[in-house]
Amino acid sequence: MRPDQLTPLFAAARSLAGIGLRMEILLKKALRLPPGVNEPRVIDLLWHTPTGVIDRRATPTVAAALPGTIATLEVRVGKHKPAPRGNTRAPYKVICEDDSGRIDLVFFHAERRFIERQLPTGSVRTVSGRVESYNDRKQMTHPDYIVAPEVRADLPLLEPIYPLTAGLSGKVLLKAARQALERVPHLPEWQDWAWLAQRGWPDARSALLRLHRPQDAHDVSPASPPWQRLAYDELLAGQLALALVRQSLKSQPGRQVVGDGSVRARIADALPFGLTGSQRQALQEIAGDMASPHRMLRLLQGDVGSGKTVVALMAMAVAVEAGTQAALMAPTEVLARQHADTIAPFAEAADLRLALLTGREKGRTRTELLQRLAAGEIDILIGTHALFQTDVLFQDLAFAVIDEQHRFGVHQRLALQSKGGGGRGAGVLVMTATPIPRTLLMTHYGDLDVSKLTEKPAGRKPVVTKSLPVDAIERLIDRLRVQLTEGAQIYWVCPLIEGSEKSELAAAQERHAHLSQRFGADAVGLLHGAMPDKIKDATMSAFAAGTLKILVATTVIEVGVDVANANIMVIEHAERFGLAQLHQLRGRVGRGSRESYCMLLHKPPLGDAARQRLEMLEATEDGFKIAEKDLELRGGGEVLGARQSGMPEFRLATVPNFAELLAAARDDARLVLAQDPRLTSPRGEALRLLLYLFECDEAVRLFRAA
Repeated sequence: MRPDQLTPLFAAARSLAGIGLRMEILLKKALRLPPGVNEPRVIDLLWHTPTGVIDRRATPTVAAALPGTIATLEVRVGKHKPAPRGNTRAPYKVICEDDSGRIDLVFFHAERRFIERQLPTGSVRTVSGRVESYNDRKQMTHPDYIVAPEVRADLPLLEPIYPLTAGLSGKVLLKAARQALERVPHLPEWQDWAWLAQRGWPDARSALLRLHRPQDAHDVSPASPPWQRLAYDELLAGQLALALVRQSLKSQPGRQVVGDGSVRARIADALPFGLTGSQRQALQEIAGDMASPHRMLRLLQGDVGSGKTVVALMAMAVAVEAGTQAALMAPTEVLARQHADTIAPFAEAADLRLALLTGREKGRTRTELLQRLAAGEIDILIGTHALFQTDVLFQDLAFAVIDEQHRFGVHQRLALQSKGGGGRGAGVLVMTATPIPRTLLMTHYGDLDVSKLTEKPAGRKPVVTKSLPVDAIERLIDRLRVQLTEGAQIYWVCPLIEGSEKSELAAAQERHAHLSQRFGADAVGLLHGAMPDKIKDATMSAFAAGTLKILVATTVIEVGVDVANANIMVIEHAERFGLAQLHQLRGRVGRGSRESYCMLLHKPPLGDAARQRLEMLEATEDGFKIAEKDLELRGGGEVLGARQSGMPEFRLATVPNFAELLAAARDDARLVLAQDPRLTSPRGEALRLLLYLFECDEAVRLFRAA
């Protein structure tokens, strides 16, 4: 249960004065709400950070006010000069003055009674806005603020500028944020006092006040002490939640799964190559986890072509040797079928009973498959999201592999884990071919142990990568014709399925038509996500068999498609793709003995970030270096598709020294839990409040229920 003192912060934003239904809808658009939250709350206003300030501190006399500057003036209201009757284009003017001179306040399309109420003749008012000069007279058009002497203190001399949406004014948002500030209770200090003193950071409440009521223009900079303090709070909450999850998982009883090595030996004999050193190391770590009495949760990250599928098969073989079942889950049907095709010959050589379950298996076929699974007649089940369905029952699932983990949410991982036999949950190995920078490992995978595959299997040749302007396309096609006569096969990747007038991007269907004219319709295939499954399969089979020489595709081939003879990858409009995605696509070639190429067609002139991406790809094939560069260019929240996957998206922690603060938060969280695992000390109690403040309580509760 959330502590009572935080209840006012989690009230609906409409509980604030001035926020009705229309404003609530606008706030919902403007504020970044966390997943699962459908209406803006008071706390969402607090986390909605300013992007700058308007400085209204200049309070000159009217005579000294410089045109073109923002000034705050104290004036006496003189004569009102409404627009002539019938002339709607003429302004309404109010002549004001102080002892030094006069200034006209100018209003267009204004309601007369409203202006008369705001500016009664003979009254003293403070006005703030941009001073202009018109016909040698000073004027202020539509002043930002008009305030009476008794409420002069409410005028924001340093006014925060917030990200807005159409229909939502900065004034309304500022007023709502100030009301939200009034709801912030006294909070106990959850940070280490020495660390705060060393950094010169204020307490959390003061930090929030200075962010929304800045005392200095620097207060709203992500490098300022108030913002840094709150960013670190958010990172510490996340690291503490992950550490608690890990602690909770480790304390749950797992099941010891120990094999005799017989199935693994038969698979090894069938492999056309020896395992690399890092494959052997990863297998040793996985087998060690499976044999331990604790719950297993490990991440296997390997660059494209590093042999993760073989490691997954060997690990699943351990479960089969122990008399239990294993499952492998992939995010797409294409990838699930690819895994099944890759694994099938080795499974056959090792007498493993293999089956595939996707959304396509229906009726009697599906029923029979599920009966065999429940009876223990299937050793390894490969599938898609279909594996989560309630009628999919294993006789005794002990080990599950989840491929491309970042495409699944935490809930799905737990759903598969919970299908484990013996009521103890299945051990889980999650795999990714997207090398993950160290900082993201800490933020998104802090609850997992990590194994890395850093070598490529013997015989893999480097891929020659070249960047070409798109107007060189005909020269490229001539070179490809020569390659095709020597037995090459080509992937040609386009960003869109079909062309549109609004888009200059090459479309897969148009490029397919063009290349069919040049090379013959029988030689060129088309593959994209909107095609029926049977046609997709037939196209992939024809390409794998060598019947098709060129496969025009969208990024549906990004992950897992494996045709050893394909040795050329052409990526059209490469400047529109992310660095990690380009690296994934390049990984589809260079899998056989033939010299391989990746051609990056781009439209000049290139922007700075696009140029750096293409240069990085030309310079290296090291996925871990590429991932670090991708993080540098795009920032932490986007690299793994966080928005789609249920990963945390930071609301305050996107700061210049993110990696440094994250490392400190990770160390702090581990130290706290080592000394106070139940968070019962005074600081531990305060840290519990921090977890609730940043809504990490949900994650902890979710994992504890697993």
